[in-house]
Amino acid sequence: MKTSRFFASRRLALGSMASLLLGAWAVPVAAQSTWPDRPIKVVVPYAAGQGADVLMRLLGNELSKSLNQSIVIENRAGAGANIGTAYVAKSAPDGYTFLLGTNATHAANEFLYPNPGFSPTADFDGVAMIGLLPMVISTTAADLPTNGIGELIARARAKPNSLNVGLPSTTASVVFAQFVASAQAPLFGVKYKASAQSMTDVLGGQIPLVIDTVTATRPQLAGGKLRALGITSLKSSEMLPGVKPVAEQGVPNFEIVAWDALFAPRGTPPEIVNKLSEHVQRALQQPEMRRKLLESGVEPLYMSGSQLDHFVKDERQKWGAIIKASDIRVE
Repeated sequence: MKTSRFFASRRLALGSMASLLLGAWAVPVAAQSTWPDRPIKVVVPYAAGQGADVLMRLLGNELSKSLNQSIVIENRAGAGANIGTAYVAKSAPDGYTFLLGTNATHAANEFLYPNPGFSPTADFDGVAMIGLLPMVISTTAADLPTNGIGELIARARAKPNSLNVGLPSTTASVVFAQFVASAQAPLFGVKYKASAQSMTDVLGGQIPLVIDTVTATRPQLAGGKLRALGITSLKSSEMLPGVKPVAEQGVPNFEIVAWDALFAPRGTPPEIVNKLSEHVQRALQQPEMRRKLLESGVEPLYMSGSQLDHFVKDERQKWGAIIKASDIRVE
């Protein structure tokens, strides 16, 4: 009799536990059908006004229209974007908090910081790639013409480490390290804290070369103060017509670009991730949105969540290998 009561009680307890578990899962399932029913927060781990922030505000405006819900941009800058990224990694995966991630947060920082506070693979699911930001190798040197990567390599080999190159960012340092290794061009890198400083020095004649974003470089190219030797994307970009990729100038398969993408905390319901991804795709297909992104220095490129996850895996391997081999450090 006691045994029967024991098993009956145990079955009742197990049944209650199962009901609790089912109830816990039922909440997000029910919520998915009405998502989004309140404002969506996208954390940008950079200061307001920076490129990533401008990009997300442009995209956020389009998403708020198509989703019929407010997109709230929250800037959480600091520690090389680690603070904001770690915040999202620890956020509830309920479909109302997302991250604007970059090549820094998801490909470089784990190799630059001893403890960034998050794992780019274990803590996030990809939502959608938004776009690429190729870098430009530019010069004021009179004997280096537009699309003159071949001439640059020849000069570097003839006089090793005699040509200084301004490097205003970690991405510029990674481009530089990979170019020196791939092209066997012994150049000398000079690190700067910001684009304005390196641009001032190259325009003032203190250094002959600089590696920077399209946004920072394009006004000087248009004004005839700089010449573009090459762009770091694998293919030419409509943002800089007539400028050839480094890969087409004697350095096969060369490609190092920055990028921006949306990520969700790991465990966010796939239905919500997929729905948001589809809305990002629609936004990027709009001609006016595309024009605005190109003006801001971003080459629109959509990838689905699964495609983005595979892309990030490859990027981590690439960036990690370059950072380790070249001993690139945050200063």
